[in-house]
Amino acid sequence: MPAGDNADGVRRRNLAGVLELVHHGRAASRAELTALTGLNRSTVAALVAELVDLGLVEEGEPVASGGVGRPSPAVRIAAGGPRVLALNPEVDAVTGALVGLGGRVTSRVRVPFDGIPTPEEAVRVIRDVARRLSDPRDGRVAAMGLAIPGLVRAADGVVRWAPHLGWRDVPFAEMVGPEHLGFPVLADNDASLGALAEHLFGAGQGSDDLVYLNGGASGIGGGVVVRGEPLTGRGGYAGEFGQNRPGGGSATGTLEDEVHRDHVLALLGLDAADEPTLAAAIAANRDPRVAQELARQRDILAVALGNAINVFNPERVVLGGYLATLLGRGGLVEAVAANSVPVAAEGVEIVPAGLGEDRLLIGAAELAFGALLRDPASIRA
Repeated sequence: MPAGDNADGVRRRNLAGVLELVHHGRAASRAELTALTGLNRSTVAALVAELVDLGLVEEGEPVASGGVGRPSPAVRIAAGGPRVLALNPEVDAVTGALVGLGGRVTSRVRVPFDGIPTPEEAVRVIRDVARRLSDPRDGRVAAMGLAIPGLVRAADGVVRWAPHLGWRDVPFAEMVGPEHLGFPVLADNDASLGALAEHLFGAGQGSDDLVYLNGGASGIGGGVVVRGEPLTGRGGYAGEFGQNRPGGGSATGTLEDEVHRDHVLALLGLDAADEPTLAAAIAANRDPRVAQELARQRDILAVALGNAINVFNPERVVLGGYLATLLGRGGLVEAVAANSVPVAAEGVEIVPAGLGEDRLLIGAAELAFGALLRDPASIRA
């Protein structure tokens, strides 16, 4: 390899490393970037200057470090930088957002379905949401990420199995149509992307070993981070906690059969509800049947979480969606401890997702930003 090509490759890798640190909020000044990358100050200054020129970051007033010497310039994601479209098709609605670097959701749309959508119906709504969220002529939209409630072959966006949607072996990313939209379309499992988002930006920040479970309209999915890296499995389908059979008490079905928001919606007299609406309805309810059902589901979830703690020995367990509502009812932490090996459960934190309703969309955005994060200079194209 010619020396110039090698030097360019090193520069591009360093450029990616600096952007990733700023994007994930781990560095906010040139001094912090210098400390974290191990590069010298002049190299970091040159890399930041190139990222500024690319429109990806901007510098601000110097940040006082409390040490000796001049304060270091602040470095942050550029307000007018590239954005991606992030969409989550579910059994009851498509939710979409325009997301910038740093996990910033700038606009959000939710379009409900009258019934469970076919792939073709979902594609039509996704394209409509994409038009509503962004101008097709806006060159700052870099890609689209899809968070799918099912098993997805991430390499080509084929939905292998989405039982609640009734989809099997659907080339969904291709159907949405990169050629129709004018930019790449990528897809992965929604809960895996939620785990990634919470690890990088939410309640899992700072934890290299975590288990994430998400409760949505399609049931329960999950993801695992081990030593800072997502555990994907051979085919990329790891984390299907909802298909496990926890047993215990009256439970005979899978976890997502037993612990599901639909059981509670029916008792509340609601056909459908987004997460804040359901949480508010539960909090305001005084029907003892609802309280009894929530307690039943809590105890079954505790068995499943105890099993996960015994297997993975995480530092943190993050619960999203409906499962965070169950956590907020109280008693779950104690029930999990009673169903875990004491040594494995030592010091484990069980916390609600920190990104709220945006967690799956921010995860889908991280997927869509992947090419840019790997090679920031590619934005010149």
